[in-house]
Amino acid sequence: LLGQGLIALGAGGIKPCVSAHVGDQFGLDNQHLIGKVFSWFYFSVNLGAFAAMLISPWLLNRHGPSVAFGVPGVLMLLATLIFWSGRYQFVHIKPAGMGFIREMFSQNGMATLVKLGSVYIFIAVFWALFEQIGSSWILQAQKMDRVIFGVELLPAQIQAANPLLIMLLTPLFTYVIYPFLNGFFELTALRKMAIGLFLTVLAFAIASAIQMQLDRGSIPSIIWQLLAYIILTSAEVMVSITCLEFSYRQAPKTMKSFVMACYFLSIAVGNLFTSAVNFFIQNADGTSKLEGASYFWFFTILMLITTVLFLLASSHFQEKNNFCDNHNRSNG
Repeated sequence: LLGQGLIALGAGGIKPCVSAHVGDQFGLDNQHLIGKVFSWFYFSVNLGAFAAMLISPWLLNRHGPSVAFGVPGVLMLLATLIFWSGRYQFVHIKPAGMGFIREMFSQNGMATLVKLGSVYIFIAVFWALFEQIGSSWILQAQKMDRVIFGVELLPAQIQAANPLLIMLLTPLFTYVIYPFLNGFFELTALRKMAIGLFLTVLAFAIASAIQMQLDRGSIPSIIWQLLAYIILTSAEVMVSITCLEFSYRQAPKTMKSFVMACYFLSIAVGNLFTSAVNFFIQNADGTSKLEGASYFWFFTILMLITTVLFLLASSHFQEKNNFCDNHNRSNG
């Protein structure tokens, strides 16, 4: 528990600050590159996740838990030293001090937080569905035909497809799909997120259809769930990466890390919502009020309603570009 607590504490500091630090490298003169850089930032995060999924189980089986936990710890220390040694190569925004408090409670600061909060509520529903790839989707995979090309996959191995798909789809969306769609209409951040939410509906509709077949006694191929994974990961690219860039652009200049933290809070809210649903649908005898496919259809319909409401709410949102001026930027 102590180790998990320290990881949670460290992640709570790293995630919003690193995301804001990525955005801080861009000013008024090169702001057009920030979208691509956030895409590659997200790519690198998933590269690490994919490598960990491959290497950690091997270390655990061959050398035991001490090595399996120790190697990532040593690598994290090495990464920290490398990052610190290159600190003078980065652009640093001067600390705002008490200016952060004044701006947060100013009329503009509070209005921005309310507007962003209204967006994050919808994004929290997305995370409530997405994070189920580690729970309900694994339980579903246990009952499916998991043999592909003569190799039987373990249920937990299916979710390893997510970081791999992220690494494949992120460049595809950044350099092919987004420019293609921009040829038909202006692909704003809010429109990207709206499309991503709709793709989530489609992915869960496929999962619901799979569960209907399982409830009838059929054993569908795991390929159908992998199709849903591809669609859901496409939604992740359009929602998660876009929301990082969107949050940085909209945040007041002294509130970048704080706004990023608010965005990451939406992930926790989504997980808490799913936990609450699972708690309230459980009957006293251990059965569920939402058995089988009805569970997946509940979240599918919820996501559809969320998407429609997001489209209505986002039509009134005025996007901004709050980049720091050059005199607030320094190296080292």
